[in-house]
Amino acid sequence: MPPPADIVKVAIECPGAFPKLMEIDQVSQPGLWRASPSPARGFLLCAFFVPGEAQNAQQLHERIQSSSMDAKLEALKDLASYSRDITFAQEFINLDGISLLTQMVESGTDFGDMLSFTLTAFVELMDHGIVSWDTFSVAFIKKIASFVNKSAIDISILQRSLAILESMVLNSHDLYQKVAQEITIGQLIPHLQGTDQEIQTYTIAVINALFLKAPDEKRQVRDMANILAQKQLRSIILMHVIRAQRAINNEMAHQLYVLQVLTFNLLEDRMMTKMDPQDQAQRDIIFELRHIAFDLEGEHNNSGGSIEKRKSMYTRDYKKLGFINHVNPAMDFTQTPPGMLALDNMLYFAKHHQDAYIRIVLENSCREDKHECPFGRSSIELTKMLCEILKVGELPSETCNDFHPMFFTHDRSFEEFFCICIQLLNKTWKEMRATSEDFNKVMQVVKEQIMRALTTKPSSLDQFKSKLQNLSYTEILKIRQSERMNQEDFQSRPILELKEKIQPEILELIKQQRLNRLVEGTCFRKLNSRRRQDKFWYCRLSPNHKVLHYGDLEESPQGEVPHDSLQDKLPVADIKAVVTGKDCPHMKEKGALKQNKEVLELAFSILYDSNCQLNFIAPDKHEYCIWTDGLNALLGKDMLSDLTRNDLDTLLSMEIKLRLLDLENIQIPDAPPPIPKEPSNYDFVYDCN
Repeated sequence: MPPPADIVKVAIECPGAFPKLMEIDQVSQPGLWRASPSPARGFLLCAFFVPGEAQNAQQLHERIQSSSMDAKLEALKDLASYSRDITFAQEFINLDGISLLTQMVESGTDFGDMLSFTLTAFVELMDHGIVSWDTFSVAFIKKIASFVNKSAIDISILQRSLAILESMVLNSHDLYQKVAQEITIGQLIPHLQGTDQEIQTYTIAVINALFLKAPDEKRQVRDMANILAQKQLRSIILMHVIRAQRAINNEMAHQLYVLQVLTFNLLEDRMMTKMDPQDQAQRDIIFELRHIAFDLEGEHNNSGGSIEKRKSMYTRDYKKLGFINHVNPAMDFTQTPPGMLALDNMLYFAKHHQDAYIRIVLENSCREDKHECPFGRSSIELTKMLCEILKVGELPSETCNDFHPMFFTHDRSFEEFFCICIQLLNKTWKEMRATSEDFNKVMQVVKEQIMRALTTKPSSLDQFKSKLQNLSYTEILKIRQSERMNQEDFQSRPILELKEKIQPEILELIKQQRLNRLVEGTCFRKLNSRRRQDKFWYCRLSPNHKVLHYGDLEESPQGEVPHDSLQDKLPVADIKAVVTGKDCPHMKEKGALKQNKEVLELAFSILYDSNCQLNFIAPDKHEYCIWTDGLNALLGKDMLSDLTRNDLDTLLSMEIKLRLLDLENIQIPDAPPPIPKEPSNYDFVYDCN
């Protein structure tokens, strides 16, 4: 039996007639329409029937309680599909539908497809953010956790259960405590050792959620690091996820990036801890650095001599170690960041790479003072730089996928990363023949070397080290020179005038490219408060540049989506404005997303009619620039994005160079040549006859 229908009446007025609506009896079939003449002459009344969401929700609410298992299964299947629509979801939730679904799950009588559709409908309904997560009972949590802990269970049920647990942890502090009692990292690890990447993704997402929302007292560095080490989480992810014989999809890359950030954030406590110059245990670490560097060569730290003599010897050694404060090097570690983290890195390097440590210290102690690369100062500044590069202490971005496989290859990856980079710094210092005045210049070059090597995404720390070997100071100079030549900006007056003349046609070319990209269209991902979902919608511009076509998709498309498959349309003429960032309506509504700088930078909205808008979150900065430029071009406004500026600079530079090829090695004067005087007569026309 089809669902009930609401009546939508449309009056079609003919010339000279006055509209007068008539009541039409409801028909049984939705989608049918009737037309009947009005008592007013020349007037036609049409009634179009569409399904009523309230009645549809009521009917499904009754059908899922049917005693017939087949009817119940079919109803749950429909519910899972309809729940994606927020209007239907609101009506179903108003009927206390969420409570009904939780009771069905808690009863434990339904399994297989029936349970899968029940959990799917529950997830879809909760994703709309209408119902608070704090309302669920411990019994429901235990039931969902039991599905995750089962060794053999349907894949779809496991996926939904993991998604529900993640949402509970992320959206409720109280539920975090209850979920943490039911689920441990050890129980989740078997799901990482399977072959289904979707299950692995959901599992890492739950681990990240537990990691992210753990109370401060639970997130002590030692305890969390011990849990990860004991369960061998890193090595399992490396073997079964990163090095598996399949490509890593975007969602998995995002979850690995989040785990990488949260793992490095364990260093924040040490990074923000100042050294206490009066703490003997901390001072002993500095003394051990001196002992490893000098006493292992045969000198005994308890050798004879007065206290003053030993103090003088220690001051001399601390100077050789490159501390700024030779008398009391503990004062060097009172700045945060990097705080005590720098001292931890130095001690790790001295103990685990002892030969390299001794070589660097002794090598620099033999140089002139002005050419000495200060190990202590370098280590402190390098640690601070690495924390900035890896964004230690910052929350993970909602949209970033920038994980580095090499950080999953070692339990002490940050310390090993530091050890490689401190040797690079010493090597670069020698190549630059730097003095103490050049310290900041050396640090800039080292940062460029590290960033360029990281961009190649090395699969191991050894591969990262090899990349750095190919990025010597000489090579960096060549790269810089090449980039300068490619971006050369001619400043002479004739060139500037030529640029000014060429610029309009270049801007027109960029505009056409932007509009062509809008015609091709883009797939946008839907975001909500739970996490990035595999829900998509597509938007594209019509070939005549007059209409925007858009609509929801079941999955990410492999190519362009045809216009006729996109249900909704928005005429370009109806667009009133394009707003970006915090001015977007969907950024004002979502508090969690509003706090996220990366999401704000990718958000834009099209405003039309009185209170209507079409909201976007671009997949990346490039697509954001393409769409904002294209929409501004459609509205007759300037294209102001960074991408447009870069494209304009690149195309102008190429065009100028092409036009000036014949003038290579010829000096172009700043001033034009003088205009000759007019001739005394104009009788110099050549007669062809």
